[in-house]
Amino acid sequence: MPNHTLYEANLGAPTQGTIPLAIQSDAPRSIAELIAGIPEHAIHKKPLPHKWSVGEIIAHLAEDELVSSWRYRQMIENSGCVLSAFDQDEWARLGDYSSRKPWDSLLLFRLLREANLRMLNQLAANEWERFGLHAERGKITVRDLVWHMAGHDMNHLDQIEEILRAT
Repeated sequence: MPNHTLYEANLGAPTQGTIPLAIQSDAPRSIAELIAGIPEHAIHKKPLPHKWSVGEIIAHLAEDELVSSWRYRQMIENSGCVLSAFDQDEWARLGDYSSRKPWDSLLLFRLLREANLRMLNQLAANEWERFGLHAERGKITVRDLVWHMAGHDMNHLDQIEEILRAT
């Protein structure tokens, strides 16, 4: 089980002083630029046997955006609702991330992200403070989740860059 306090601190650190919606808006384009011209076999190559490939990271980003879509909407509609955690490795297994086409995963990520950004950009001030009770993180507001997802994007963009540099 990861140390969630450390994980959250690491995710939040690079986003301090930045606009989280801008980071989220840029992420799909940044990934597309990183993988443009990279052969698909290289995108599927794992850096280590127990680590995700670039393709698996992109599939994870798409499915995590799906989860975030639900969480945002649940918190806005039912402030105080319970938000389940999920096992990302089990989702990777169930979703067979290793066999997914990276550009299909990126398209799914981009479309889900655009839908979330459209919604987030039109929220009323009080809707940003609506919250859920996350099974692992406790109380999180819509604003907190937006910051979390920006840090999550930056973390995975760094991983993708590192993996591609090593290939």
